[in-house]
Amino acid sequence: MSRGEYRRPLSVLVVVHTADREVLLLQRSNPFSFWQSVTGSLQPDETHREAAARELFEETGLRDEGELEYTGVSRQFAIDPRWLSRFAPGVVENVEFEYRYRVERVIDIRTSDEEHSAHRWLPLPEAIDLVWSWTNRAALCHLRRR
Repeated sequence: MSRGEYRRPLSVLVVVHTADREVLLLQRSNPFSFWQSVTGSLQPDETHREAAARELFEETGLRDEGELEYTGVSRQFAIDPRWLSRFAPGVVENVEFEYRYRVERVIDIRTSDEEHSAHRWLPLPEAIDLVWSWTNRAALCHLRRR
């Protein structure tokens, strides 16, 4: 694997939610099953805003149904060992930028079968309890405080 094929240790997390704080969660199918918000790594020469819009569309089909907002929050975390091979040797931490995508009500989405096996709209407290990563939980708690 050449240097250009490695993922950048920069990513986005997009919390999709309604005005009433119903939260969209996706069930990831690889490398194991868990629930999460929209996530993804930045591509070469891509800004985190561009990555958030791209990942949102790729993972849900949403583009113009709501409002994408950068919260101004980023978090650094250790990369899970199951994903380390996707990054250059020696890269062990990632920076994740937190976004929100607000829609007025629960709407239909389309998921990518390659990445996700299911999706659910849940009340915010249930979503907080269900997500796998601490950064996702922190982003949902940030929404709750707002």
